[in-house]
Amino acid sequence: MGKINVAIVGVGNCASSLIQGVHYYRNVKDDEKVPGLMHTVFGEYRIRDINFVAAFDVDPRKVGLDLAQAIFAEPNCTVKICDVPPLGVTVQPG
Repeated sequence: MGKINVAIVGVGNCASSLIQGVHYYRNVKDDEKVPGLMHTVFGEYRIRDINFVAAFDVDPRKVGLDLAQAIFAEPNCTVKICDVPPLGVTVQPG
């Protein structure tokens, strides 16, 4: 099965939580319980199949940063649950 390609519009707290969660839980077993998720498998897709391919924000503190850095840029204040390695996605203005 292929990947689920996701573009983020607005790199705020919700995006930060989503991206951190995908990174943190990407290698869970199919039958493992994950807080906040009803299922770790949806059809033939798994958490590790989610791929962030683009990101847009209007805040100049985030534009130009790798998405992994932008999710922690102010004014975001989401609790950090894990470090996210560079994703190779540069936040674009918009």
